[in-house]
Amino acid sequence: MIEPKILKGFRDSLPRQEIARRRLTGKVERIFRLFGFVPIDTPAIEYAEVLLGKGGGETDKQMYRFRDNGERDVALRFDLTVPLARYVAANQQSLCFPFKRYHIAKVWRGEKPQKGRFREFYQCDFDIIGSDNAASDAEILILIHTCLTEMGIGSFRVRVSHRGILSALLESLGIAEKNADVLRIIDKLGKIGSSGVEEALIEAGISSAAAHNIMAFVSSDNGTFPNAISMLREKFGDADFICRLEEIHSILESVGIADEFILDMSITRGLDYYTGLVFETSFLDYPSVGSICSGGRYNNLTGLYTRDSLPGVGSCIGLDRLLAALEEIKSPVTNNTSAADVMVARTESLAPIAEKTALTLRRLGIKTDMYVADRNMGRQYAYAESNGIKYVITSYVDGKYQIKNTETRESSEYTDLAEFAAAATLGAATGQTERQQTDKR
Repeated sequence: MIEPKILKGFRDSLPRQEIARRRLTGKVERIFRLFGFVPIDTPAIEYAEVLLGKGGGETDKQMYRFRDNGERDVALRFDLTVPLARYVAANQQSLCFPFKRYHIAKVWRGEKPQKGRFREFYQCDFDIIGSDNAASDAEILILIHTCLTEMGIGSFRVRVSHRGILSALLESLGIAEKNADVLRIIDKLGKIGSSGVEEALIEAGISSAAAHNIMAFVSSDNGTFPNAISMLREKFGDADFICRLEEIHSILESVGIADEFILDMSITRGLDYYTGLVFETSFLDYPSVGSICSGGRYNNLTGLYTRDSLPGVGSCIGLDRLLAALEEIKSPVTNNTSAADVMVARTESLAPIAEKTALTLRRLGIKTDMYVADRNMGRQYAYAESNGIKYVITSYVDGKYQIKNTETRESSEYTDLAEFAAAATLGAATGQTERQQTDKR
């Protein structure tokens, strides 16, 4: 016998988990379409040379890389952004720019597993390619705010920064050549703390005085977004990155969501391809979860594959980490994971019309499970309860359906299944209610 084991950092998805994931992806996909974004897909395996060198040295080490049967040097994608750059370069003649895309798929990283973090996991990316301005940056931030608000996850903050800020600081300290190392080390602030980062900076060849100045700068509390902008202007004058941040904040203010965004100089993002705006999102009530939505601007990413200038900005929602957080706060997204709303039992009176009954309910838009095993009613009820099915049709006598509520144990009779659906607010009735609530929001 072969032991049914799986690799560390990988996992099976149970029905309740997969239902919650698909409900969540359904919500965000609907929002993406509202914003005019279109879906794409790319291969899970790419030539290694396509993926190497843009994630950074640490990500390259985490890559699942191997030689296939044709002796080709290939790797599993570690994110969805680098494959996007290759995709755009290869298909740019068929695309319309600015190109607004989303992509929900699995990626693989050989990093240390921890709570909410696995070696195989889903990412949910959304990007705008072909536009370099504050409007496209702000569009991504507004989309993030809309998605997280729609999910009902509670209070959150999007911490925003710009790669130009630290670049200007390092230039003023005379260590501009250390830019990539410093950005990557500061990105570990949440993992190793201030003292750990300062120590790592010194080990990277930065003087203790410069390391101390860097840490004092990124750790400073500058209050509101406008106050932080004023501080930056005093230090760096009318730099381009300051003007861009001001424009973004102005757009966020115009749509009434600026309070959910703060300027945090410690946000750098560890991947090498970011060139401008960078951001991370965290729960206020559950800071231990870490960032569940992050991203930024990458204007040079496609330069490896095409001479055409194709600037981009985008974000990624870590679905697995987000689901772990939603389970922790007992969100309805993860609590209500029933496979069906109604089950048609296998009884003598129902047998002649069981399939027709199930089909009628399904045509009404009701998720309907028809019991197919030869078991007694006790086992059938247990099946319905285990799967979170609220209603069981137990018999059909004299033109009337006997329907039992598994939660209250009460039974009702209906001659018309559409009437039952309306009374129980199932199927089309539920969909209409949800749309009306969304419209009100």
